[in-house]
Amino acid sequence: MTTAVTRSEHDLLGDRDVPADAYWGVHTLRATENFPITGTAISAYPHLIDALAAVKEAAALANEELGLLAPEKAAAIVEACREIRDGKLHDQFVVDVIQGGAGTSTNMNANEVVANRALELLGHGKGQYRFLHPNEDVNLGQSTNDVYPTAVKIATVFAVRGLLKAMAVLQDSFARKAVEFRDVLKMGRTQLQDAVPMTLGQEFSAYAVMIDEDRHRLDEAVQLIHEINLGATAIGTGLNAPAGYAEAARRHLAAITGLPLVTAANLVEATQDCGAFVQMSGVLKRIAVKLSKSCNDLRLLSSGPRAGLGEINLPPVQAGSSIMPGKVNPVIPEVVNQVAFEVIGNDVTITMAAEAGQLQLNAFEPVILHSLSESVTHLQSACLTLAERCVDGITANTEALRATVENSIGLVTALNPHIGYTAATDIAKEALVTGRGVAELVLEKGLLPAETLADLLRPEVVAGSGSPLV
Repeated sequence: MTTAVTRSEHDLLGDRDVPADAYWGVHTLRATENFPITGTAISAYPHLIDALAAVKEAAALANEELGLLAPEKAAAIVEACREIRDGKLHDQFVVDVIQGGAGTSTNMNANEVVANRALELLGHGKGQYRFLHPNEDVNLGQSTNDVYPTAVKIATVFAVRGLLKAMAVLQDSFARKAVEFRDVLKMGRTQLQDAVPMTLGQEFSAYAVMIDEDRHRLDEAVQLIHEINLGATAIGTGLNAPAGYAEAARRHLAAITGLPLVTAANLVEATQDCGAFVQMSGVLKRIAVKLSKSCNDLRLLSSGPRAGLGEINLPPVQAGSSIMPGKVNPVIPEVVNQVAFEVIGNDVTITMAAEAGQLQLNAFEPVILHSLSESVTHLQSACLTLAERCVDGITANTEALRATVENSIGLVTALNPHIGYTAATDIAKEALVTGRGVAELVLEKGLLPAETLADLLRPEVVAGSGSPLV
C-alpha cells in the first residue's frame, strides 16, 4: 500500500493539493505561488519565526484562561509553539518575506504550521482541521493586523540586542587603539589641509565615542518597539477578542519573551502607525553614516603605501589585484561602506512604506520587516568584521607621522604663543617657500632653545591640555 504524496485542503477559492508531509497548508501554498519576489523565505529570519510562535503561544494561553479554548487544544498549540521556538520546523515557514496582504500570508503560514504540528501531538493527521483549526483555534482572538506587527517588534528587539553587542565590540577595538596610540603625534586636518597637531590616539578615541553615542541612541529607539497592539484584531476595535483578552495575551507574551511589553493606549492608532519603525530606521541610518565616515578615514589614512598619506597600516587580509602584483586594498572598510549605503537605502524604503499606509492599516509592513532586518543584521556583521579583521590589527607609522608634524606649517599655530604671531608668520612663509620644516627654522633662528622646542612638541603639550589624549 502506497502512502499518498499529497493531501487536499480547501479555502474560499476552492480545493488544492498540498504535499502530504508539509506542515503548511493551502493558504501558504497560494502565497508561495503569488509572491515569487525575493526568493528569501521568512525562515531566513529566525527572530521573526520565534516571535510568531511566541505570539501564538501567548494567544492560546490567554484563550484557555478565558475559557475560549479547550485545555487539550491549548496544550497542543503551546507545545507546538515551544518546539518552533526551540528551532524546529523553521524550514516550514516558506512564504516570501515581501508579500502583499499586510503580512496575512506570514500569519497564515504560522497558523497552519502550528495547527498541523498540534494535530500530530493530539494524535491526528496533518490537515484534519475538524479536530484543531488554523483559523478557529490557532488564530482565535487575533488578526494578522495585530499578530504581524507584534511579532515584527519582538523580532526587532532581539535582533537589535545582537547589533548592540557588536557595536560594543567595535567600540572597544577603537578604544584599545586609542590607548595604544596615545603618544603618537600627528597632524590633524580640516578640509584635507594641515590644521594643528594632535595624537593618533585622539583620532581613534573619537571613533570610539561616536559608536558609544550611537549605542545609546539605538537603545533609546528600541524602547519604543516594546509597545504592541495585540488584541486590536482587524483595525484596533478589538472585534472578536473578548474582554480581558488583550491584557491576558500581553501578560503571557511578556512572560514568554522576557520583554517588558506594554499594550498601546490607543489600539486604533497603534494598528496603523509605523512611527516606531521609522525612528528605529533613522537611528540605524545614523549609525551607518558615522560608521561609513570612520571607514572613509581609515581608507584615507592608510592610503599608499608610498604615494598616499600612509599614516597607518591596515592589516593585509587578501591580495588586492588580479593584475598589479603586491597590491593590497582596504577591503574591510570598503565592505562596511557598502553595508552603510544599503542601510541608508533601506531607510528610504521604510520611510516610504510607513507613509504609504492608508486609513486604519499599513499594508506594507512586510517590506519594513525585510528592510529593518537587513539593516540590523548587516550592521551587526559589519561591526564585528571591522573590529576583528581590520581595527584590531592597525599599526601606526610613528616616525613618519612625527616627521609630518615637524615639517608641517600647521605646527606654527602650536608655537605661536611662544614665539609671537609676527615671527610665526615669517616662519610659515619661509617654510612654504623653501620646503624646510618649521621646527628646523625655529631652531636655526634661535627663536626657541632645542630643549624648549622638544618639550613643546611632547604629545600631551601639542595635542592640547584641554582635550584628553584618548
